[in-house]
Amino acid sequence: MLTRKTAGTIILVSAISWLLAGCGREQSVSFEKDVRPILAANCLECHHAGGKGQQASGFGMDSYASLMKGTRFGPMIIPGDAEGSNMVVLMEGRADPSISMPHGDRKPVPKQDIRTIRKWIDQGAKNN
Repeated sequence: MLTRKTAGTIILVSAISWLLAGCGREQSVSFEKDVRPILAANCLECHHAGGKGQQASGFGMDSYASLMKGTRFGPMIIPGDAEGSNMVVLMEGRADPSISMPHGDRKPVPKQDIRTIRKWIDQGAKNN
């Protein structure tokens, strides 16, 4: 038979274990809440339907479907593989400077925003 003190201890230990188990989990990144605002602030000026970036490459970023479609040259996002996704390569400046994104005198995408996009891609690039 359990005493009140023992039962309370078991409940407390169970609650702490449950909370700690959730602390190590990676936060899910949302396309709508987290990624879309980054694209709107850094990419849509050129990569919208009819924009310079979309006309040059065929890469539109104004919807999840257009983003996942990629360019006329191939995909820009490989779900589960941020390191191999061309969009990240271009944003991080790992490609030839002439094609790094964003072009011209535009400020680079902030590193924290790139980390968010990387995490979203590594989590499967879901339409969430």
